[in-house]
Amino acid sequence: MTMANRASRRELFGWAMFDFANSSYTTVIITIVFCNVFSSVIVGDGPEFRLGNLLWSVSLSISYLMVLVSSPLLGAIMDFTGAKKRFLFMSWLLTVFTTAALYFVRPGLIIPCMILIIISNIGFSYSEAFVSSFLPGLGSPEDMGKISGFAWGLGYFGGLASTAIVIFIIHAGVYTIDNYANLRMVGPVTALFFLVTAIPTFLWVKERTRPKVLPDGETYYSIGIKRLKQTVMEIQSFRDLVILLSSFFFAYAGLSIVICFAFIYGDQIVKWSGTTQTLMFVITQITAACGAFLIGIIQDKWGAKKTFILTLIIWFTVIILIYRVIEITDIINRICSTSFKAEHMFLVTGSIAGIGLGSTQSSCRAMVGMFSPVTKAGEFFGMWSFSNRLAAILGLMSIGLLQSLFGLKNAILICSIFFLISVIIAFFVNEERGKRSAIEHEGE
Repeated sequence: MTMANRASRRELFGWAMFDFANSSYTTVIITIVFCNVFSSVIVGDGPEFRLGNLLWSVSLSISYLMVLVSSPLLGAIMDFTGAKKRFLFMSWLLTVFTTAALYFVRPGLIIPCMILIIISNIGFSYSEAFVSSFLPGLGSPEDMGKISGFAWGLGYFGGLASTAIVIFIIHAGVYTIDNYANLRMVGPVTALFFLVTAIPTFLWVKERTRPKVLPDGETYYSIGIKRLKQTVMEIQSFRDLVILLSSFFFAYAGLSIVICFAFIYGDQIVKWSGTTQTLMFVITQITAACGAFLIGIIQDKWGAKKTFILTLIIWFTVIILIYRVIEITDIINRICSTSFKAEHMFLVTGSIAGIGLGSTQSSCRAMVGMFSPVTKAGEFFGMWSFSNRLAAILGLMSIGLLQSLFGLKNAILICSIFFLISVIIAFFVNEERGKRSAIEHEGE
């Protein structure tokens, strides 16, 4: 990519601002606040909330299944029409409107709430894949790590800002029917934040994909199917992309559990206070942002593959610490004559998890960008989304079913298995070969 074709700083910032904006949805709705509202208040089947946890897994899994089926096709059509911004715009509005509509859900209205979560998460997942498809056109392969890391890091500050606003409104940790007048504001406030802060993306990011003339007798749907089939036929030429996606498949199965159940675990297993919950949120957002920023620099100097494997090892360690956090706390108290609580050690684990959370996803996205010709970026990031959503279904249904049988504490160990498999597969990625393949197929 020539200097003339590189994105300006303003465009890079505009692109990164979408990560800042959409983090409000995944942080507030999926990870920290509304997941607990759903299990504890909307379903409210205490004391262990196993039904609420299972239905939360089912809702997200259904949304990921629908994205799974359609994302590669939409990516192919998006590349052919040169309409990336239009697709991104529509997915953005879909998420905003359905998230705002959560205001109208009341305790006991389980099905309507599940429907809104399914639709809003579909919109969010689409937007995540669509905005990522701009990445190969923003800079050279050598810059991918820094660009992706900056955006991902900025996203965690977006999550921090949006959740701080929401927690102030609802009074942190009070997930009860008596507080529902405040809890129902979670959706509208999150939607408003996403709506406003994503505007710079649509103002400053350029549409670089040129539309092509539709052949006689063809439709965008048929063209999308043909391009998708062509990509599948050529997949041997992108061997390292396939290996990477296979590795990240298992990594994301574990990550999806952490993202969707970490704060549920803290509330139900660790029994933390509202203050500790808030501290955990702040710590993980800051460490995740730092991890994403730093990993981009480390990746560009050390190599994407080594960096990615390092983040997976961090995650494997974190899961073991989470599983044994109560026992580890007791051991430390006996040896050091201290009086720490499990929630305090959970905070320490959370800081380590935050580093892994920001760095793993950022490093993988950068490698997908490195291994993708610009002309096929939509399709390849559609495949990335395809892999992620299939992994999320595996992860969430695994944890949902296992926790209903064995309890959430024991079920969390499935994450360690996923991360271990991911590490093994990642060793087979050849970074330089993957870059060469992308260059060789440019313009096809």
